Amino acid sequence: MKKIWNEIKDYIFIILAVVLIRTFIVTPAIVDGGSMDNTLENGQLVLINKFIYRFDDINRFDIVVINNDADSDKIIKRVIGLPNEIIEYRDNILYINGKKVEAEIGFIDTEDFIAKTGENEYFVLGDNRPISKDSRYFGSFKKDKILGRVTIRLFPFSKFGLVK
Repeated sequence: MKKIWNEIKDYIFIILAVVLIRTFIVTPAIVDGGSMDNTLENGQLVLINKFIYRFDDINRFDIVVINNDADSDKIIKRVIGLPNEIIEYRDNILYINGKKVEAEIGFIDTEDFIAKTGENEYFVLGDNRPISKDSRYFGSFKKDKILGRVTIRLFPFSKFGLVK
């Protein structure tokens, strides 16, 4: 028995480490659809940092993965509104609580709207606004539905690197 254990223990530890890392720290995901074009494109492979929000706040413009109960799916979107804010897009300009917010991110045209987040809620939008099903469609998302932040694009190799 001891001989068998010595032969397989390294494999068991490796499998356990991979399962723990993938469950609690990072996990890969494939972008499905065009709602985040041109930032993330259909078929790209990204890493989701599941650990970061245990120690850091969710910030405006973070790209996150959300467990969307409305259609039993996970979606990748950009955080636009933080808790207890009034989010308004007017003439393709973002206003938060009535103040203009400058973004260095090139969004595709956004139709005018006004929304409000509650306590512990986040308003998210896809970068490709005309085709994105996001908080304009599903409403705001509670923090516990946010699984993590998209941090690195792994594939295609020509676009490997940090996601902004």
